[in-house]
Amino acid sequence: MSVFEAPDYDGHEQVVFVNEPAAGLRAIIAIHNTNQGPALGGCRMWPYASEAEAVRDVLRLARGMTYKAAMAKVKLGGGKSVIIADPYTQKTPELLHAMGRWIDGLNERYITGEDIGTNPMDMAEIKRETRCVSCLREEDGGYGDPAPMTALGVLQAIGAGVERAFGKTDLNGVHVALQGVGNVGFNLCRLLSEAGARLTVGDVLADNAERAVAAFGAEAVEADAIYDVEAEVFAPCAMGSVLNDDTVGRLKAKVVAGAANNQLAEDRHGDALAERGIVYLPDYVANGGGLICCEAEWYRLDRDAVTDKVKGIRRTCVEILEAAADQGVATNVASDRLAEQRFRGG
Repeated sequence: MSVFEAPDYDGHEQVVFVNEPAAGLRAIIAIHNTNQGPALGGCRMWPYASEAEAVRDVLRLARGMTYKAAMAKVKLGGGKSVIIADPYTQKTPELLHAMGRWIDGLNERYITGEDIGTNPMDMAEIKRETRCVSCLREEDGGYGDPAPMTALGVLQAIGAGVERAFGKTDLNGVHVALQGVGNVGFNLCRLLSEAGARLTVGDVLADNAERAVAAFGAEAVEADAIYDVEAEVFAPCAMGSVLNDDTVGRLKAKVVAGAANNQLAEDRHGDALAERGIVYLPDYVANGGGLICCEAEWYRLDRDAVTDKVKGIRRTCVEILEAAADQGVATNVASDRLAEQRFRGG
C-alpha cells in the first residue's frame, strides 16, 4: 500500500522516508499543510511494531498539528516526524545529528521540537545540523520547556468544560482523573492542585504516578483503572486513541479535556461522547499552549505575551462549545470546521 492510499493520508504536502543505516536512523517526516506558515511538529522516537504503524502515527499527528495551529492562531502549519527506535537504548548523538541534516534539507518547510521519546537536550543535538528546531532550553537559545504552557492551556479547556457541564466557574473541589503523569501531566497536576482540584492519577510507569501522590496528595490507581474513576473530569495526557469502543462507555466523567494528541480513535467516538452527554474539548485545542510557546520562540516574539495568549484557549473552547450547540454536531466536528475555515481560507 502506498502513502497516497493510506487511510490517514489527508492531502499531506510531503512525506519523507529517511534511512541512514550508518547512524542507525530510520524515520518519517510528514508535512501536512503550510498555508499559514512553516510546518511545526515534534520529533517522536518510538519502537513502532511496524512501518505501517509509524506511517499511521506520523500522518495523523501531522494533520493534527495543522488543526492545532489554526485554532491556536499561530503563523505555523502542521508537520511531524517519527524516528523508529527505542529512545532508551538506541538514541545516540549520531542518530540525532543525522535527523538534523534531513530536516535541514527541507529548506525551513518543517520545524521540529520535543515529543514522546525526545527532550530539549536532544533538540540541542539536532540543532547542530539545522536551525529548524524549537523547544530549546534557554541556554541553547530557546524559550525553555513548553510543557508548562501546554498544561496551562489544558487547564483553560478543563475550566471551560466544567463551566459548561456543571455551571461552576472554578475548579475548587472538582475531581479530575488524570491519565499519564509525564512532563505535561505533572505540570497539569500542579496547576489543578493549586486550583483546589482533587486528583486521581494513573500511569503505566508507577514512579510517575507516585511522584504526583507525593507532590500533590493525589490518589493513584492502576493505569487501566483510570477510565473507571468516579470523577467529574477525565484528562488524558498520555498516548493517543484512548477514547475508543472499549473506553468511552466506561467513563464516569462528564468532561474530557487533556494534553494527549489524537485522543479519539475515530471521529465517530466524538459522537459517542456527545451521545453520553460528555463535554469533550478537542485535544488539539486544549493542548495548543506548547505550540504558542514554540511560535514565540521561532519568531522571537515577546515572551511575556505567551501566557496571555495561552489563557485565550478558554475563549476558543467556549466558541467551539457554542458552535457545536448551534450546529447540532459533536464538538470535534465543530472544531474541525472552524480550523478548516482558517487554514484553507474557506
